[in-house]
This record gives sequence, C-alpha cells and structure tokens, in this order.
Amino acid sequence: MDTYKGNILIVDDQLENLQVLSQTLSEAGYKVKGAVKGEMALRASRSGNLDLILLDIKLPDMSGYEICQQLKQEEKTQNIPIVFLSALDEVLDKVRAFKVGGVDYITKPFQVEEVLARIEHQLTIRRLQNQLQAQNKTLQQEIQERKKAEEEAEAASKAKSQFLANMSHELRTPLNSILGFTQVMLRDGQSTDEQQEYLEIINRSGEHLLDLIDDILDLSKIEAGIIQLNEKDLDLYYLLDSLEDLFRIKAESKNNILKFNVDPQVPQYIKTDEQKLRSCLINLLGNAMKFTQLGQVELRVKLHPEADPANIEFQVSDTGPGIALEEQPDLFQAFVQTSTGRQSAQGTGLGLSITHKFVRLMGGEISVSSEVGKGTVFVFDIPFQPGDASLSSAQDSQQVIHLKPDQKAYRILVVDDTPENRKLLMELLSPVGFDVREASNGQDAIAIWESWQPDLIFMDTRMPVIDGLVATRMIREQEKQKGLNPTVIIALTASAFEQRRAKIIEVGSDDFICKPFKSMTLFKSLSRYLNAAYIYEPIPESKRKQRQYPARTDRFWEEELNQVGETWVESLYYAAREVNEERVEELIEEIAPTHPTLSEALTALFEDFRLDIIMQITQDYLERSP
Repeated sequence: MDTYKGNILIVDDQLENLQVLSQTLSEAGYKVKGAVKGEMALRASRSGNLDLILLDIKLPDMSGYEICQQLKQEEKTQNIPIVFLSALDEVLDKVRAFKVGGVDYITKPFQVEEVLARIEHQLTIRRLQNQLQAQNKTLQQEIQERKKAEEEAEAASKAKSQFLANMSHELRTPLNSILGFTQVMLRDGQSTDEQQEYLEIINRSGEHLLDLIDDILDLSKIEAGIIQLNEKDLDLYYLLDSLEDLFRIKAESKNNILKFNVDPQVPQYIKTDEQKLRSCLINLLGNAMKFTQLGQVELRVKLHPEADPANIEFQVSDTGPGIALEEQPDLFQAFVQTSTGRQSAQGTGLGLSITHKFVRLMGGEISVSSEVGKGTVFVFDIPFQPGDASLSSAQDSQQVIHLKPDQKAYRILVVDDTPENRKLLMELLSPVGFDVREASNGQDAIAIWESWQPDLIFMDTRMPVIDGLVATRMIREQEKQKGLNPTVIIALTASAFEQRRAKIIEVGSDDFICKPFKSMTLFKSLSRYLNAAYIYEPIPESKRKQRQYPARTDRFWEEELNQVGETWVESLYYAAREVNEERVEELIEEIAPTHPTLSEALTALFEDFRLDIIMQITQDYLERSP
C-alpha cells in the first residue's frame, strides 16, 4: 500500500460505485469515507479533516448542487475541493457544477485511472496553495521572530528577582478573580450539571496554574535543587480524568484525536507528589498538542510491578513534526527550544527543563525518541507507594452560609485597587452577614478607617496613591497617637517571596493571605481574629458523572464481543468495511437492550465517523477467533 495521501469523502447512492472507488482509493494510499445521502455527506464534511470530496449529483434526499452550495457557504468546509462525479453529460450540467463551486467534473462511466489522476491534480494544487501561504507567513514572521529573540535575550540578563516579583503579582491577581468567582458560583448550587462540570474544570485548571507559579517563578530554587517533594495520597484515575477534560477542548479545536490508555493493573490510589506529577503530564501533553495538527496525541499509563521499587510509566506520544536527532541531547536544558518550537513563537523553553527536574526529584527518569516528520514520544517513570483511598480525596465537607445569631455586626473594610477583587470579597462576605465597605486605594482606606472604625481590614499591598504597606503603617501610627485599640489588618498579597512577606509583618499587619485564596481561608481568618462563629451546610456532591479509568483496552473489546457472538461481529465488520452507515447503526441498535456497554462504546465511535476503528476492532477480533 502507498503511503497516506489524504482524506477523501465519496458521496454516491450507488453502492457499487462507492465500493469500487473506496477500494481503489484506499489501495492508492487515501483514507476514505463514504456517504449515500446528502445529509450524511454534510455531517461527514462538517466533522473535519477532509482533503477532497467526490460528489454525485443525483441523490435520494438532495442534489449534489445543493450540497456543494451549502458547503461553500460554511467557513469550516468552504475550502474543500469538490469534484463532481455524474452520469449527466450536458454542458449546462457541467457549467452549473462549476458555478456552485466545483473544481472538476468527471462523467460516468469513468476510468479509474482518470479519477485518480484528477484527484492527485486537485490535491497537488491545494498543497501548493497551502505551501505558498505558509511561506508568505514565514517570511512575514522572520523579522518579528528575530526581534523577539533579541528582546528575550536582553530581558533574561536583567535582575531576575524584580522580574519574578512582578510576574508573581501579575499572574496571581487575575487568578484571584478566576478562582474566587468560580468558588462563588460553585457555592450557590444553582448551576446545571454541564455548568457545574465547566466550573470544576476552570477551578482545577486555575489551581494547577497557581501550583505552577509557586514552583517555577523562583527559578533559583529549581537551579539550586531545593524544591521539596510533597508526597500525599492521590486518586490517580481522578487526576487522569481531569487532564483528559482539560485537553479535550484543545484537541477538538485543532482537529486532533486525544487518547488516554490506562492499563487495568495501574492502581487507582498511590502516594506521590500530585502537583509535580500533574505539572509533568500537562507540560508533555501541552507540547504534544501544541505541535500536532490534524493528528493524534496519546497518553499511555502502565504498571511495572517487577521493578524495584515498583513504578508507573507514563508515555506521551504525538504525530507532530518531530525533533531532529542533533537537537535531542539539549532538549531538557532551560531556555532551549527546538527549531519547531522557535517557529511556533510560543513558550519560553522552560517546560521540558522543569519536567526533567521534577521527574528526577520524584525518583524517576525521562527519555525522548523522535523522528522528523513522524512524531515524538516522551517516556518517564516514577516510583510510588500504595495510597490510602480514604485520605486521597479528603477535603472540607462544609461551607459557611451565615454568621451564627447573637453576634455583633462585624465591620469589614476591603481595600483593593482592582474592582473584581473588591467585588469578590463583597460577594463572599456580605451574604454571610458581615457589614462590608470598600476602598480602591490606601488614602481612601485611611479616611474610611477614621470615620467608620472597622473591626478588620483586608488590605491589598500594591495600590495607587498610597499603597497598602504605607497605609498600614500610617494607621498604626495614628492608633498609637490617639491611644486606640489596634484594628486587625490582614494583608492581601500576590507575592510569593519571603522578603515581601517579612516586610508586610514589619509595617504592622497582623497576618497576610496570598492571592488567589480559597473562601474558607477568609472565613477561618475572621474566626481567628474576630471570634466569628458560623452556620455551616454540607458542600453538595459534584453533579458531574466521572468517567472511569482504565480506558477501553483490547481486553474490553474482546470480552464484550464474545458476548454477542461471531456472526453479529462479522456483520458489523462487513458493514463498516463497506461504509454502510445505516447498516452499522442498525446493528448497534440491535444489541442495545441486551449489551448496553458495548452499544454505548460503538455508538461513540459511530457518532465520531470512526467506521475505520470499528472495522479494525472487529477485524482483529475475527482474526483471533479460532
């Protein structure tokens, strides 16, 4: 068989024509889909990744002209070349075909060699057009890339501590709003199942980003090797499930196939550093997704119980452009990017270096194998200890809903120059029963403090006019001069640096809370410093239905297909091979009442137009059968 040449959709209600063309094009190296009706053709076209459509004019439900017109009106399908294939031989029929957007017209009966030649001609034209567009884009980017590289080199030579301090503040400030309002929405219990799922994904992604900031902003710690290992009980299946959620939308946006394949022997609960393992997987999956277009990204997880100590292996593979052999030895060095990475104009060159250091810290090793034009495989392993299922998901099971009765009306002043941050604290504290006012800078905060005398101030540290540190010092000086009882002042800081925190306490703050924070952190601070007591209610269980790992393996298919029998499997194989969608759907519906698990798995493939996978699964099963 020739090498893969492209994806072609054949639309013809004559099954003989469809089968002949499908077999011929497959043998010529093309991946072929078939459709016998107009609606089927439109759905298959919109599913993506087609390089050319062979389109009959006379179909049962609509004409080929109508199909072509609809596809040319849609952004996603308007650039797919359409070659009409029809028994109509009148000049007016051909003219109309070209008017609605066709690029060629082949009259039935046809010679197979002619069809192949015309297809290859159209695909060659399309490839040349794509190459010209890519070359023009590359030329336009070269000057910008060189200028950007010079600026990055200059920036790297500046004082690292100032850069990191600014980055810490700038990254944590928006994260505070993202995570904070997500918690507010999760608390209200009014969201639908789908909204709940999205909020949980946002929250998990934001918390992971916060973990990354904590670990990688202070590069000096990584370089000095003093980042600590924080092992705890972990639900590995839940972690993998959340990662698949995280990358599924990205995969769909790039028309990539995303696969997670977990060996059934892999334990669900382990003890390891969850934050660092998650970081490693996200870095590798993120790179694979970034550099792969119209391909596949796969994560395979398997257990090596015979190793000493036992370890789990993670393999991330892609079908992207690959990495040249001469570039691979320096791949895990900080700020090193491959030629592909530089062309993408994305990233800093830190991800793989951090991953390498984290894997080593967890006691494992990481390696890479790659071939230009064929893809890349990263493999790393980590030793582990069995985890405690009861501890892995331990978390606060209650949430504050209101202050207990018979307490004073606590006055809380919220000081922050960012409106979103002030609104977040107002939304968290006011419904519970606190009397809350707000100020946008230190000067206004001092004025409200003088006239209102709050019980506690949440004071941002970086603000215009008068910043939080100066404002705190001025309030403490006035308290001494006037003999007033000290107001509790808790600094809100986006800095991750110890010297900054020491300065916060030095000016008179009672405590500090790092942004972003969890709502319970605020309530615990208010309880500690004001003796506030609360009424609680249980946190509602997630409405979201979790997928269960391990993923469907060969053993799953064999066990399920054994139950329906070889005759049915053989029928499904032939229906899939002949691209007979209606027959495939009938066979799946036939077993739904008695074999729902198998029916659900096959339906997912069918709805994704993956008759090729259904054919392969059934073919493998039949070949193994005695």
